[in-house]
Amino acid sequence: MSQDIATPIDIRQRVAIVTGGAKGIGKAITETLSQGGAKVMIVDIDIATAAKLAHDLGRCGRQVEAIEADAASVGDASKVVEAAVEIFGGVDILVNNAGFYPFTPFLEVDEDCWDRVLDINLKSVFFYSQAAVRQMISDKKPGVIINLASVEAIRSIKHLSPYAAAKAGVVTLTKALALELGPHHIRVNAVAPGAIKTPGTKRMRQFLRKEVSRHPLAHRTFARHLQTLMATLPLGQEGEPNDVAQVVLFLASEAASYMTGSTVVVDGGFTLV
Repeated sequence: MSQDIATPIDIRQRVAIVTGGAKGIGKAITETLSQGGAKVMIVDIDIATAAKLAHDLGRCGRQVEAIEADAASVGDASKVVEAAVEIFGGVDILVNNAGFYPFTPFLEVDEDCWDRVLDINLKSVFFYSQAAVRQMISDKKPGVIINLASVEAIRSIKHLSPYAAAKAGVVTLTKALALELGPHHIRVNAVAPGAIKTPGTKRMRQFLRKEVSRHPLAHRTFARHLQTLMATLPLGQEGEPNDVAQVVLFLASEAASYMTGSTVVVDGGFTLV
């Protein structure tokens, strides 16, 4: 008898940690994993927003908790995993979603900006994964790590050079961890979103409008370039956070049981044009 098509996507009773899980793509991932039956720990520096989301989902019968933590802090990574174990009994899924992408011309990037971008987008992936994997191995349980990369790792646009470097690192780190953790039955994959409607992309548009007034020629040219790119997307529009969250759900589930070291591009065809 054939298996129900929904069965491989079932993640009921699994414990998931989502960094940057209170807003944008992270919020959609939190909602989708909890809808799939997972117990979810929201990790966010904005604890008020995270706590509200956990409360709202709890009223719908979901098991969701929020914890204040900095994605760039190695100490916080251990604290988060310990909290997940204390509250939910372990960790099965880690989604390294937290991101930071200041829209800054290359010549204006200083050391503090570079360090903060690399810390949040790349360092966090390494050390949150390390903390989660230690627990998974200790519990002798298989696990899943899903890293949020970006199409910036594949096809860059202007003024995001530190972010592009960090996300390229995420893609390569995903492969390295998949190779090393396979014997422990821990799968590691990445998702590379393109243009997705989030509060972050809204801030980017606001930045562009402001910068056009400061540097009319350079930034107006870039604004037209970005507008042209969006207009030529094969699917004709920006994506929604849920478009990414559904792919994360797939990778977290047994439907992706033979996938590791892969980067799934979710970009409406951006990298094709």
